[in-house]
Amino acid sequence: MHLFFSSIIVFLYFCKLNMMFNSIEFLIFLPITFIVYWLLGRHTRWQNAFVVAASYLFYGWWDWRFLILIAVTTLCSYASGIAIAQSKTPKRFLWANIVFNLLILCTFKYYDFFAQSFADLFLNGKADGLLLHLILPVGISFYTFQALSYSIDVYRGTITPTRDLVAFVAYVGFFPQLVAGPIERATSLLPQFEQSRHFDYRQCVDGLRQMLWGFFKKMVVADSCALYVDPIFAHPDWFNSASLLLAAALFTIQIYGDFSGYSDIAIGCAKLFGITLRRNFNVPYFSRDIAEFWRRWHISLTTWFRDYIYIPLGGSRVPKARIVLNTFVIFLVSGLWHGANWTFVAWGAYHALLFLPLILLGKNRRYTDTVAAGRALPSLRELGQMLLTFLLAVMGWILFRADSIEQAFHYYGLMFGKLSEGGAPTTTSPIDAWVVAVAVLLMTVVEWLNREQPHEFSRQPRLRAIRWATYVVLIFLIGAFMVTKEMPFIYFQF
Repeated sequence: MHLFFSSIIVFLYFCKLNMMFNSIEFLIFLPITFIVYWLLGRHTRWQNAFVVAASYLFYGWWDWRFLILIAVTTLCSYASGIAIAQSKTPKRFLWANIVFNLLILCTFKYYDFFAQSFADLFLNGKADGLLLHLILPVGISFYTFQALSYSIDVYRGTITPTRDLVAFVAYVGFFPQLVAGPIERATSLLPQFEQSRHFDYRQCVDGLRQMLWGFFKKMVVADSCALYVDPIFAHPDWFNSASLLLAAALFTIQIYGDFSGYSDIAIGCAKLFGITLRRNFNVPYFSRDIAEFWRRWHISLTTWFRDYIYIPLGGSRVPKARIVLNTFVIFLVSGLWHGANWTFVAWGAYHALLFLPLILLGKNRRYTDTVAAGRALPSLRELGQMLLTFLLAVMGWILFRADSIEQAFHYYGLMFGKLSEGGAPTTTSPIDAWVVAVAVLLMTVVEWLNREQPHEFSRQPRLRAIRWATYVVLIFLIGAFMVTKEMPFIYFQF
């Protein structure tokens, strides 16, 4: 085994390719991994060992040095679980693991950001001697949070520490969700690696279907939106108000198609290996207020912050002043989690301001069902609520997309300041506007029809000919856009 991992590292040292889901390398890697995995039969330990090897190969494809960090995080969290369970002072081991792993995360992700901010305030921006210029390891925020949740759950007594190191390494490093989630809990994912798994044809078919839809959302919807959005955000002064507003709206679609598309591919891919991952997006743009939006957007992260930060701070069962503070803490931390830039912090603060009135008035859980449940169309009131929530999200995503707060407010100023000029949207995009419109419309219709299903491509036409025609059309579109340009997933940088 040592020789095997050493050969992987040597191979990766000379390999500079990125194994993204939308790459040729992954399309070769996945079927080989799938076949070997199931050829191992019901030998769970061998399956887990192979998952670990495949996952480390997948992750090391970006940079073999990243393997050192994930291995350190994994081993420390594994050891801390055992120490917490056996020690008379478990809190000491819990905090040691939390501080150590957050120190790694903050050093690689935030040190240069805060050092530059300090230099801007006190050294006239001269930070040359302070910056480390470290490469941000792909997915470090995701697997760090996943490892930390294990230690916390062991301390709380919601899970017993595992002695199966191979299963634990597979839990932290499972390749489908390693670099961009969903952020899994040990209570749900780890037991799946500790028990035997059997090939389930229906589960595999459903997984492939979900992956197909994820590829469509990423490579057809998100990437076509990006071709329209990028030139406008790069040079907003060149365009009129309608163009700026449309670009902001299309970025709102782009980031959803990109990130939820990744999640669909990851969840569907896991099903091929008999593993069930949690749903990460649940048609968030069909939300009727911002609280419902946050229950449906990046679910694994929002529930992580709720369970491990918001509730321990007192949640909503404290005086209103504390509720305000807790709400801002959660959204500011969530914003900073997304990246080392004040724009993300401002984006978090913006959503805290939108969320606060709902939670103070006790209306933050007003909509826990699915909009227009059991009906083909929403009411006019529901339609208005969804459009308003979408517009509020659009305004926030401008902050998220901008390189700086100054750039974001410049964009806002141009967008609202040019309203009197009028005019239809224009662009320098190399893609026709009708292609973007058709792709977005198709995604919206399919997801509306499947909004009450386990995932957004669950329900299929009963006639086999129509069903297969749908698959062929989607595959053709995905192939066409894949040939055009291979674009990285937005959340890989987080």
